[in-house]
Amino acid sequence: MTLNIYHSFKEATADIPDGATLVVGGFGLSGIPEKSIQALREHGTKNLTVVSNNCGVDDFGLGILLANKQIKKMVASYVGENKIFEQQYLSGELEVELVPQGTLAERIRAGGAGIPGFYTATGVGTPIAEGKETKEFNGQTYLLEEGIVADFALVKAWKADTLGNLVFRKTARNFNPIAATAGKITIVEVEEIVEVGTLDPDEIHLPGIYVQRLLVAENYEKRIEKRTVRKEA
Repeated sequence: MTLNIYHSFKEATADIPDGATLVVGGFGLSGIPEKSIQALREHGTKNLTVVSNNCGVDDFGLGILLANKQIKKMVASYVGENKIFEQQYLSGELEVELVPQGTLAERIRAGGAGIPGFYTATGVGTPIAEGKETKEFNGQTYLLEEGIVADFALVKAWKADTLGNLVFRKTARNFNPIAATAGKITIVEVEEIVEVGTLDPDEIHLPGIYVQRLLVAENYEKRIEKRTVRKEA
């Protein structure tokens, strides 16, 4: 599939249908695809299954899709900063699949690599193991976990060249590279697009083969989820 550079987030996300499965990069509020999420909010796309480390906060990130009741199911590792998430889950409006963070990362990575499943010791003997196949290796029990492939991936990178090769900045790298590999169609928003040859090959974190749609945006909020500073002496 060829790379297309879009100039409108509304246009780039317009064909995401009701009921789609999305894998979304970010960790907390770091490196989240702010603009793509906002565009989905404006479209009103509903009954989404969203795979992401967490679900933002009440009024930012994926939390704005929750607030608009656009998410049917959330597959995540951490949900503690979102009151709307808690309310919708307890009321039965939201289906939740909690996945240990390392397992979630590997499920996404495996899906992107074409690996249908893998065994892990994480979760054995806990509610995570309920209904899952187990197997013993060298006397230890492991769970079978399935790889994740989504209809669309929403990703935030720092820079891209016109072939879609990506550079992520510091901790905003987080889940974004593996999320990009696990989408059948991957939509990437960046802060700068440069010409081919501008990026040092050793600087590239993800090759453009995984990117189908690319957009550049400005005025990112980059909100900090919890700002903690050391007290003055």
